[in-house]
Amino acid sequence: MNAILKPKITTEVQFHALTAAWLDRVLQIENAVYPHPWSRANFEDSIKTGYQMQVLTTSNSEILGYFIAMKGFEEVHLLNITVADSFQRQGWAKLMLDALAVWSRGQGAAWLWLEVRGSNERAQQVYQARGFKLVSVRQDYYPKGPKANGREDAIVMSLKL
Repeated sequence: MNAILKPKITTEVQFHALTAAWLDRVLQIENAVYPHPWSRANFEDSIKTGYQMQVLTTSNSEILGYFIAMKGFEEVHLLNITVADSFQRQGWAKLMLDALAVWSRGQGAAWLWLEVRGSNERAQQVYQARGFKLVSVRQDYYPKGPKANGREDAIVMSLKL
């Protein structure tokens, strides 16, 4: 049996503002992880708009993951959270969610909101483990994978901060 070995991080990690300087590397991860990835324009627009955008890296600048969130009135909406494929299932999404929750509280937010594909059960489990609750379902919110026609539902979740 061949096991896929994923690198374990034994060094400190750090957050950096996700700026245009990170985009080429972030887009490589985005395109590798998602069937319908964000475009460069999506990231550039988010930077211009001033969304909370963070990259989580090792001390030698290897990207573990990133998140993008939009501040609203007394709430924050998580738009994108991604862990690089080789670092998944190591707790990095939980760390980024915790960091986002701390930042959101500091912004005066009472709620943190997100949508997740109905088919993405692993992500839903991560969110539930961090206290997010199911709020509703948005039917036909996401396009299905590139080899499938149609759309799939989004699960709307929230966390009371």
